[in-house]
Amino acid sequence: MFKTQFQRPPTVYHFFNKYKVVLDLHFIETKDVVKKILKVPEVERPGLALAGYLKGHSHHRILLFGKMEIEYLNDLHGTLRLERLKGVLSKKVPAVIITDGLKAVEELKQVCEDCGIPLLGSTQDTMCLFNQITVLLAEEFSPSVSCHGTLVEAFGVGLLIQGDSSIGKSEAALGLIERGHRLISDDVVRIKKRKGGYLEGTGPELTRHLLEIRGIGIINVANIYGAVCVSESQRIDLIVKLEEWDDNHFYDRVGLEEKYCDILGVKVLHHVLPVKPGRDVVLLLETIILNHRLKEMGYNSAKEFNVKLLETIAKKEKERKALR
Repeated sequence: MFKTQFQRPPTVYHFFNKYKVVLDLHFIETKDVVKKILKVPEVERPGLALAGYLKGHSHHRILLFGKMEIEYLNDLHGTLRLERLKGVLSKKVPAVIITDGLKAVEELKQVCEDCGIPLLGSTQDTMCLFNQITVLLAEEFSPSVSCHGTLVEAFGVGLLIQGDSSIGKSEAALGLIERGHRLISDDVVRIKKRKGGYLEGTGPELTRHLLEIRGIGIINVANIYGAVCVSESQRIDLIVKLEEWDDNHFYDRVGLEEKYCDILGVKVLHHVLPVKPGRDVVLLLETIILNHRLKEMGYNSAKEFNVKLLETIAKKEKERKALR
């Protein structure tokens, strides 16, 4: 059902090519840039380390040199400046970025050259760049899986529709879209685990906003129903598996027992919805979503019914004993 994506850690070259426009990056020194691998999703400003306090300093993070760091280095005499930089930089450092369009001191260029560290520059503000890189690295290192299904957003809830091929996933999604809900991805859904322990689903760029309907072909939902009916990503709250109705199979008629599907260590509520001619699948999917929202607000129809049933049975039993 879910195929884990075993992605290699990104290289500095990959990161640069992907985000150079967003981060306004350019190379100052490019030695061994293709070989340098980003091993941790972390970035650091080497303030205390430059002052000589190296306890807890990691050599696996991207280092940002802003205005304060560059001015501090310029205040040191050449020998001490070189000594401090050698203490902070090593061959394990993936990259050094100088912010605010500042000029790199010669000793910094020299140590980066000796250690094979790519030296990059950006015109962006230090803290702005720091925050952006932190978010982008979290994106690159997020655990991910891909699955076959259709992801939609209805009533603010992310619904992943799964099932065998030709069971009617895309048709069900089309029905939800016609009622004003949103398509996230059809056929292939990429799921990433986000910080905070929730799952977010997106689709491949190639098939974004597209829906495949057998007998019709591929349609562009954004063009037909408007941009309001599509979205690029959505938190996944529910999974519904469509399957053909089996008269010999017992289906839950009360809904007391909740089932979950484990994805990347996150448990997601899972429903099995039998499909047969005459059943309004779109209406049933909306009902599942609305019932889920009620449960989140503390109202559980199945549990309330069960309590009333037990109270009725106890009352009848009490009356029966009284008649004896």
